[in-house]
Formats: sequence, C-alpha cells, structure tokens
Amino acid sequence: DKIVGSGLHCLGCDCCGVCIGLRSISRRVEQNESIIETKTKDNVFVLVRVAVQQSVIPDRAEQAVYRLVNVATQVDSYVADVVRSHVPRMPLDEVFENKDAISIAIQEQLEKHMTEYGFTIHKALVTEIRPSQEIVDSMNEINKQTRLRDAAVMSAEADRVRTVVKAQAEAEGARLRGVGTAQQRGAIIEGLKKSIDGDAGEKMRSDRVAELLLITQYFETIRAIGATAKGSSIFMPHSPGDAVADIAKQIRSGIMRATPEEMAQT
Repeated sequence: DKIVGSGLHCLGCDCCGVCIGLRSISRRVEQNESIIETKTKDNVFVLVRVAVQQSVIPDRAEQAVYRLVNVATQVDSYVADVVRSHVPRMPLDEVFENKDAISIAIQEQLEKHMTEYGFTIHKALVTEIRPSQEIVDSMNEINKQTRLRDAAVMSAEADRVRTVVKAQAEAEGARLRGVGTAQQRGAIIEGLKKSIDGDAGEKMRSDRVAELLLITQYFETIRAIGATAKGSSIFMPHSPGDAVADIAKQIRSGIMRATPEEMAQT
C-alpha cells in the first residue's frame, strides 16, 4: 500500500481491477453545512446553520481515507454536540450576540477530534440563526411598539417644554405689561398733581389722587372695549354736567357694593 499524489502515475499491471484497487480523496478545501435544531434558555426553538471548511492533511492522507466512512456525518455530530451544549444556556438575544463565540467553540472542538482522522479545520462559521416565523413576527412587533412608545414619550416631553416656555413667556409679558401700566398711571397722576398744585397752590389729598386713578382706569376700560373687534354696544349712565365727580362717585359706589358681597361669599 502506498499514497500517491496528484498527477500521472504508473502503478503496475492489473487484470480487470483485481490486482490493484484505488481509493481517491480530494486535497482541496471542502465545505460541509450542518443544520441543527435546538432550544434556547427562554424556550424558543431555533435552527442553527453552521458551515465547516476542512481539508485533508497531506501527511495523514491514509487516516483520512481509511479511518472515516463518512466525513460529513462525523462533522455533523461534533457540530450538533457543541451547538446543543451552548445554545440552551443562553436566551435568544444572547444567541445572536454570541454567534462568534459559538463558532469558535465549534472550531476548537473539531480541530481537537478531526486531526486524528487526517483532517484540518480551516474555519467554522455560524451562518444563520433562524427562529420560527411567529417568533420573528412577535420580536418585530415588540420592537415596533417600543419605538412607538419612545416616540410618544419624546413628543409629550417636547409638548411639555413648549407649554412651559410659552407659559413663562406669557407670565413675563404680563408682568412687564403690568409694570408699564403702573408706571404709565403713576406718570399721569404725578402730572395731574403737579398741574393742580401749581395752579391752586395747595397739595392734593390722597382721596383726590384715588379718584384720578379710578377715572383713568375707567377711561382705559372704555377704550379697550371700543378697540375690540367683536365688541358689542354697552350703555352706561353718564352725567355731562358734572362728569368727573359723577364718574368717581359711581366707581366708588360700585366698589363699596362689591366689597361686602365678596366678603359674604368668602
């Protein structure tokens, strides 16, 4: 018995294949694909497809020819053993994350056992991890709902920020308008006091200042009502003979009537 390499060789005389028997094996790199069904830690059945690239060791061609009847079956057995010992210890998500670690474990196991049979393992690759279609659909739905929830939370947060900023801006605007109105009224009253003090030569009493302030507010209210685009007709009593005193009297009377009613309600 002897091993001959590739090429043209003369092996001697043969009679109808009785004297000389030949068995051939390829020295090229071959690929075996194995499909193993197993279960993950979270009870999900998956199909794991593994591609193993192997070739014959030239110095051990005899073991490769005579020690194994079916190389693919032997490789499938070792691959299935590694896959079914690793995948059941991991949830489905970790199986996808640790695909490379499973490939390395398969390659180490094959190199350890296939060398004695005359084969070297070049690479073992986990090419596909496929759960059932129902599991795939449910995972996609979970991912979809998670993203929709995150989008809703972000949208609500954006609305909250817009509402808060708008409220703060309105509050600051109202405060500034109030400051401006107070300064405007103060300037009006101060001007009236100076004009009256200068003409009459006497100081204005506090009740007179209050009357001027009420009258100013009264006319500002009338002007605001008249400037409204959707305003309606409003009838108010008005005495042309003693207009200022009558207006002040009506305002004071309205305030005095409203005060006891508010105290009774509280």
